[in-house]
Amino acid sequence: MIAHVRGPVAAVTLTSAVLDVGGVGLQVMCTPGTIATLRIGREVQLSTSMVVREDSLTIFGFATADERDMFELVQTASGVGPKVAQAMLAVLDPDRLRQAIGQGDLATLTTVPGIGRKGAERIVVELKDRVGVTTTVAAGASSWRGQVHEALLGLGWSTRDADAALDAVAAELPPGEVPDVSTILRDALRSLAKTR
Repeated sequence: MIAHVRGPVAAVTLTSAVLDVGGVGLQVMCTPGTIATLRIGREVQLSTSMVVREDSLTIFGFATADERDMFELVQTASGVGPKVAQAMLAVLDPDRLRQAIGQGDLATLTTVPGIGRKGAERIVVELKDRVGVTTTVAAGASSWRGQVHEALLGLGWSTRDADAALDAVAAELPPGEVPDVSTILRDALRSLAKTR
């Protein structure tokens, strides 16, 4: 896989850019947001994802690695190919896309051309536990809860399981106490082990 390309911009179109990489003009398909940052003659580095088909090799380029990672993640949902994935990132930035999927915000997802209500529902069902967004942790929630939640997701637990474990542990805390993150994580893991 080609993780990134770097070189001066040789040409820019509405949907792609050509980068001069070691004397080879490499066409990279880009979102409008990425294209807007490119200037002919200026050297850039784009994070890339290569899509291999029977009749083509296509490289998709992104301004950040986060955009590329979301592009690859959303393609794991049924019915989402590279063009729809690229359209998703053209309409929604990675954080907004994660939030829409994590919260089941179908109205936001259906603003993407090529995604109808059923497609949006399928994306939410298939990716909700994989985008790393919790619907329970509010913006003003204590930082320990967010840290432990992220750790549980990183250990492979689903959002639902992590939320349930945190609710169980938080219910046992004395009001107003700011707990030690490592202690809470250990207690949450014990709680999860009991449910298996």
